Amino acid sequence: MKKLLLGVALFIATISHAQKGSILLGGNVGFASEKIGDDKSTNFEFSPKVGYQFTDNWTAGVEGSIMNVKIAGLEKTERYRIGGFVRYALPLSETFAFYTDLGAGYQTNSINNVKGMYVNMTPALFINMKRGFGLNFSIGGVNYDNIDGKNDLRQERFGFDFGKTFSVGVSKNFQL
Repeated sequence: MKKLLLGVALFIATISHAQKGSILLGGNVGFASEKIGDDKSTNFEFSPKVGYQFTDNWTAGVEGSIMNVKIAGLEKTERYRIGGFVRYALPLSETFAFYTDLGAGYQTNSINNVKGMYVNMTPALFINMKRGFGLNFSIGGVNYDNIDGKNDLRQERFGFDFGKTFSVGVSKNFQL
């Protein structure tokens, strides 16, 4: 009986900390630099998200991404993405939650003015640091994208990169 009451108390505490009716603001920032001999490349990416949590577990919103790649001796590349996402979150405790984002949208690349679409699914772990402010940890996901330009061949990519990439982001839920 004590175990049942403890389980019910933990369940109620988890539900009471859900952020239904809140605004989610989050994202990632990334930087990479590589030098091989005299060749040097730098990569910068900023990926913000804004969403509305309309139930205890579901959030929907808008995501974007700006990426700059500069390779010595070559033209600088800029990539932009804008799309939507839905998130399903499963609280594990007051501190931890597992979630999966499903995103899709439009993308463009400055080289040859190519355009296309993307779809990705990213599972992650949220750690609540204090009052809805937390860290998001991801180790990859599943993604598909395509780009097509006026004088370029169509490119399609499919990736399954669990354990291959590691990403840390921040997010904050604001109560309305």
